[in-house]
Amino acid sequence: MFLDSYYLEENGVFSFTREQASHFAKKIAGDFNPIHDEDNKRFCVPGDLLFSVVLSRAGISKKMRFEFAGMINDGIGLKAKHSCFNDFAIVDDADKEYLHVTREGDITTDKSLIEQVTKSYVQFSGMNFPHIMVPLMKSKDIMINTARPLVIYESMELNFERLDLTSPTVELAESEIEVDGKRGSVTLIFHFKENGEVVGTGRKRMLMSGLKPYDQAAIDDLVERFNARKAEFSAIAA
Repeated sequence: MFLDSYYLEENGVFSFTREQASHFAKKIAGDFNPIHDEDNKRFCVPGDLLFSVVLSRAGISKKMRFEFAGMINDGIGLKAKHSCFNDFAIVDDADKEYLHVTREGDITTDKSLIEQVTKSYVQFSGMNFPHIMVPLMKSKDIMINTARPLVIYESMELNFERLDLTSPTVELAESEIEVDGKRGSVTLIFHFKENGEVVGTGRKRMLMSGLKPYDQAAIDDLVERFNARKAEFSAIAA
């Protein structure tokens, strides 16, 4: 699968290098958050990469819920720890949990479908900033800390009507933001579509902290830096 170059695996334990995680964020997800840069002191592996690897290893169930429990650094060996077949966690050697997964219903391990779902979702997810996040923040007159932007995954749910699919795409259906002082959350509801038909839905919830009053000039500067980083990476990759 296309994911093979973005993680390492040995004896059932998988891990990520900084280069793998950073290239996935930029090449696949279009995510240019500095926290995924190889040389960043606060580096962490993108949640979308962990999610993608779990799907590639466990398959897609009709109903799935993912609860993120911590940020992953490079070189950490990860494995699945099952309490039962449909309930498992991704943990390290010290049994620290980073992701909890529950699922129910039919399962498909069709590699081409998993790749299609993964790519469609991750590319949609990469549009969170600035296309979705900025208008949401402006609507509540708040913004993240533009000097140290940090938005983390809390949870995600997938619900498919059926799994006999070939090329589903992902479209945003609804978005909302909730603010409580300097903390907030963003919920995105999205549809999986095939041939114009809604064949599944998803919900992703992200957490924000260190919120400030909205400042258009600061947001414009953040977006400009984002676009410059994107252009720079594209030029190097080309």
